[in-house]
Amino acid sequence: MPVGRLFLRLVDLLPEPSLRVQRLVAAAVILTQGGIAVTGAIVRVTASGLGCPTWPQCFPGSFTPVPHPEVAGIHQAVEFGNRMLTFLVVLTAAAAVIAVTRARRRREVLVYAWLMPASTVAQAIIGGITVLTGLLWWTVAIHLLVSMAMVWLAVLLFVKIGEPDDGVVTERAPKPLRLLTVLSGITLAAVLVTGTMVTGAGPHAGDKSLERPVPRLQVEITTLVHMHSSLLVAYLALLVGLGFGLWAVHADRYVMKRLVVVVVLVAAQGLLGAVQFFTGVPEVLVALHVAGAAACTAATAALWASLRERAEPEPLQR
Repeated sequence: MPVGRLFLRLVDLLPEPSLRVQRLVAAAVILTQGGIAVTGAIVRVTASGLGCPTWPQCFPGSFTPVPHPEVAGIHQAVEFGNRMLTFLVVLTAAAAVIAVTRARRRREVLVYAWLMPASTVAQAIIGGITVLTGLLWWTVAIHLLVSMAMVWLAVLLFVKIGEPDDGVVTERAPKPLRLLTVLSGITLAAVLVTGTMVTGAGPHAGDKSLERPVPRLQVEITTLVHMHSSLLVAYLALLVGLGFGLWAVHADRYVMKRLVVVVVLVAAQGLLGAVQFFTGVPEVLVALHVAGAAACTAATAALWASLRERAEPEPLQR
């Protein structure tokens, strides 16, 4: 029997989940995808990136930490804990696939659901490459950027689950404003990329071993900070411009609320970044900054999705 048919038969044995259950599962996917990015930042700022120096095993011959004279126990615990969180990410991703498959949702929802476990596997491979290459800054950067992409997709999954399968696509803003939202998303991506470059040149390399120092991005960090902050200002300016445009066309109140959430989060993220820079990049603020990046990404995805949604068809006029 083909694997796909066997999977569908097993799924049919489960009770059909309600819409509320489906959305709760999708919300859990968002939290785990964003959460593992934050724990990854904790691994980096505590210099625990090589607490488990091999992959997929933690140490040669062992998938779990073992006493080692050259690797502190706390570093092993932090890195191993981050790896264990991957299983929670996998479970929520699998639950999302099962929930929408059992509920017989439309193809669009199924595609977004299947992207979760597929991207999680890709992320695990990238994580392994990061460890095996000794935490090269650009592998760490890719690891974080993929996490942000997964947060974006998880939000879209949550939104699409809430839309009716037989609904009609409704444009909630004129095309120029939707294109402006796309431009703001591209600018956000540039902000995230330059943010990883700042990290690549910054003081938190993920490991402090003197015998095998972690290669860093050899660019003056102040230059990178200025580039990163300038793009953040441009991103905020685009959002403000979008706000004026939506106000001019009398956009739905819930669209405006989503925009306000994004603006507040981006402004707070900018303030946090400034505090980081002038206080010497303390470890706690780095983790908070990554959490803020995930929140900004999620909020921008929700705003982008709100401008073009499926809605129940209007009743025929008699």
